[in-house]
Amino acid sequence: MTEVELVATAFATGAAAGLTGSAHGVVHDLYAGLREAVRRRLVEAGGQGGGGGKGAGGGYGLRVLDAYETDPDVWRTRLLQVLTGSGVETDEEILAAARAVLRTERPRGHIGVDICGKAQHNGSAAVAWTGRCAVSGAWHDPRHDE
Repeated sequence: MTEVELVATAFATGAAAGLTGSAHGVVHDLYAGLREAVRRRLVEAGGQGGGGGKGAGGGYGLRVLDAYETDPDVWRTRLLQVLTGSGVETDEEILAAARAVLRTERPRGHIGVDICGKAQHNGSAAVAWTGRCAVSGAWHDPRHDE
């Protein structure tokens, strides 16, 4: 995944969390920070390149960014072009914010492990195991507890 794809994926992840209502607290704050940093970058890129046409930033870049939030599948290619032209791949603030959004949105769950059998100690530090081990349990996503 390139840096530009990382930013686009984090942007889609944060926007989707907002649409589903699961964007509470930290996720919402991280996404808002990413969104603002990207918007600033696009405005700066638009100022350097005139911003009147279909360049990296300015009004066009902001419109693509807003449209991407509502329909990422349709606008992904244009967003990647806009982000590439704006230089987000070298902006450490944006890259750190994108990584933080993705890290926070990573699903966490619990898996139970059942061990059946017996251990035999032979007088030294070694233990002989006879039996079987089975992993069971349902995936639990704590983000859906609310």
